[in-house]
Amino acid sequence: MVDTGESRPVGEPTQNPALERLRAAVRDQWGDLSPSERNVAEYLAHCSPEQVLFASAQDLGAAIGTSNATVVRTLQRLGLGGLAALKRDIAGDFSTDVAPEVRLRQRIEQVGQDLDGIRARVYDEAGERLEHGRANLDAEEFRRAVELIAGAAEVFAYGVGASELAGRHLALKLNRMGRRARFVGSTGFGFADDLLTLRREDVVVMFVPGRLLRDMEVLFERARMLGATVVVITDELVGRLADDADVVLYAPHTPTGITAEALTGIVLSDALLLAVASLDEARSVEHSHQLTVLRERLLEPKEGRPRR
Repeated sequence: MVDTGESRPVGEPTQNPALERLRAAVRDQWGDLSPSERNVAEYLAHCSPEQVLFASAQDLGAAIGTSNATVVRTLQRLGLGGLAALKRDIAGDFSTDVAPEVRLRQRIEQVGQDLDGIRARVYDEAGERLEHGRANLDAEEFRRAVELIAGAAEVFAYGVGASELAGRHLALKLNRMGRRARFVGSTGFGFADDLLTLRREDVVVMFVPGRLLRDMEVLFERARMLGATVVVITDELVGRLADDADVVLYAPHTPTGITAEALTGIVLSDALLLAVASLDEARSVEHSHQLTVLRERLLEPKEGRPRR
């Protein structure tokens, strides 16, 4: 127990900065919390990083004996932005300090072999990430990104590692609606050939969840030199890249590794794609029709059609 200034228990000291901030918020705002909110705050202050990372709001509510809505409301009252935001903050230090194989073992231990529970955890985290991303997506930045992509001579969609999925998805769907786009996922010396083809009238869309690689820094430099526009989709680097990119869009990554890293980037891409398509419905519909015709031609030849 730690004395926080009143007769109330708060959890044992933790090395995780996000949980330390939670404890400080509990100390500062204890007098403003309702009895049910105090129960939530006290429980969370005792938790380890793993206990918070791998639990849904429903899990926490059941453990505390309250509703999941009370859990979320308490975190918001404490100024922590909700459970998804707290997980994100915890994961920043937890993922750095704990080896990947250890995190994997902890994920498996937390979910156990309860298939219904596993399914629920995956869907819960996916829903939390998507809702957190939607709530924190800047509407003006989104509108600006749509305008830039719609006006681009070509979209240069860049992503490496797990971000490759989102980059390929964006480029593929843009081409299908009649917009010129290409995916680039190369690194090292080979990336120089791709950089040579970038033009002033192009728009770079970079998927950069949390680490700015040297290749990405060079892409920024090349785009600035040419005068090309850069849209960044990221999690941890929103503030850091605000001055370098023309538009920065927020897509929260997974705090646990339970759901796909590219999930929110793909969903955000879908929102951008639908918005771009709406600006020129005729073009989008026509190219969709052409795609259908070409697919039909590629099917097994009809009877009487010569094979080649």
